[in-house]
Formats: sequence, structure tokens, C-alpha cells
Amino acid sequence: MSMSVRRSKLDLVLGVLHAVGGGVDKPTRIMYAVNLSWRPTQAILGSLVEQGLLEEFVVAGERRSRRRYGLTEKGQGVLSYFDGAQLLLDIDDIATTQ
Repeated sequence: MSMSVRRSKLDLVLGVLHAVGGGVDKPTRIMYAVNLSWRPTQAILGSLVEQGLLEEFVVAGERRSRRRYGLTEKGQGVLSYFDGAQLLLDIDDIATTQ
């Protein structure tokens, strides 16, 4: 009997930041990396751009322009902060023992 654990909004946002920080820059690829559907991915990307954590680039293509995303310095700071907190709390160890 395996129950799925719902991810928090923070988990989803950090997942997107990690994906983009790891070099995934296309919206569809980000969606697959974080295992989300299209609408939530778009909402999170829009929110992160608004907050200055991600930068949106528009690359001109043959037929239409394409969006790409990059991690800002502020976004990198947020990732470092939460990664440090996770190390301090050993959150992964707590989750696997329950």
C-alpha cells in the first residue's frame, strides 16, 4: 500500500529553481524535470520571474520566439539558503524514517 506524498508549494518552487540552476532552460523541459503539468509550471515560472528569482529570455526563432529561463543571483541565493537549511535539519533522514 503506497500512498503518494503531496509536495508543498515550496518543494515545487525549489524543484523549478534546482532544474533551472542545473541548466534546464526550456519551459517544457522544466515541466518534465519537476514532474508537473503545464499550468502549474507556467504559474510557478511567472511567479519566480516576478519575484526576480528567474530571468526570462525570449530567443527569436524561425517561425516564433521561444522562451528560456535562467537563475538570477537572487534565485541562487534562495537555493543556497534552503539547501543549507536542509543540511542543518537532515530533512531527508526524517522523511525516510517515518
